[in-house]
Amino acid sequence: MLYGPTFRDHDPVRLVDPGHLPQLMSLEPTLVGGTLGPGNSTPAGEEGAPQQHHSFPWVPPLLAGVLITTIVVDVIGNLLVIVSVFRNKKLRKAGNAFVVSLAVADLVVAIYPYPLVLTAIFNDGWIAGYIHCQISGFLMGLSVIGSIFNITGIAINRYCYICHSLKYDKLFSNSNTMCYVVLVWALTVLAIAPNWFVESLQYDPRVYSCTFAQSVSSLYTITVVVVHFILPISIVSYCYLRIWILVIQVRRRVKPESRPKFKPHDLRNFLTMFVVFVLFAVCWAPLNLIGLAVALDSRLGEAIPEWLFTASYFMAYFNSCLNAVVYGALNHNFRKEYKRIVMIIFKFHC
Repeated sequence: MLYGPTFRDHDPVRLVDPGHLPQLMSLEPTLVGGTLGPGNSTPAGEEGAPQQHHSFPWVPPLLAGVLITTIVVDVIGNLLVIVSVFRNKKLRKAGNAFVVSLAVADLVVAIYPYPLVLTAIFNDGWIAGYIHCQISGFLMGLSVIGSIFNITGIAINRYCYICHSLKYDKLFSNSNTMCYVVLVWALTVLAIAPNWFVESLQYDPRVYSCTFAQSVSSLYTITVVVVHFILPISIVSYCYLRIWILVIQVRRRVKPESRPKFKPHDLRNFLTMFVVFVLFAVCWAPLNLIGLAVALDSRLGEAIPEWLFTASYFMAYFNSCLNAVVYGALNHNFRKEYKRIVMIIFKFHC
């Protein structure tokens, strides 16, 4: 609101020259960086949200193709993971509780948010409304935070199994493991909850998504990147570094008297989970680093190409379909169970 005698002492209608009204009425909102106003974000799901017009007409079809592939592989792959763990006794281990939990986190985005993003691409704008925008953004955040927290749980589990094998059975009993999984999701909900209060879930036409608006608060963005990405990545890196050191020591027989007995499948399982972690870090690092850089220096927001920002988002989205592929490629038990499930499905339909 405007205050002061200048505004109060004048008739508001006379503040505009009647002769200029036609020109003023013909003006339209200006797009800044693909969105209305500063900050590169728009009110979440509002009617008339600005449309995104890419310089290259092939960009929306490409993004749609990537997202369709992600959804199909995500749903099929992660359902196979969940069914495999419940069907195969060799896979029903304490550590795989986090694998199932991670698969659920990946499934969440494929079932609800990604189809809405796909609809926005086809319609060149968000048409689902405010409520769906907020739910979509919340579930996306829930999925990504749940993913990194579950990956952290997997790393701690592998660390205890390999580096502290004598204490493992007590630490990761069935009841304790279920408590850890519940704790992971409780922390995930706690981590995503502040988004409701700072109103950071907004539609961004550059990525056709209702997502976390990095421009809401620099301090909040830095906190999100540190707590949701850098801290978990640091914990996972420490766990896997300790495992690698122990594996190298065992191979070189540095400690022959206290050398733990590694089974071949133990090492393969570790390598599988390590690849899952590396892929997650690679896919999500660009987006988080961009957000951190812009939060530290807002001038960088104008220097970052729009294509890089969009690519970083869809690269992160693509990660949700990779884990199931990694399990099938590197883990014999998962690959064998995948084949059994597919054969059962084909026999049932034939």
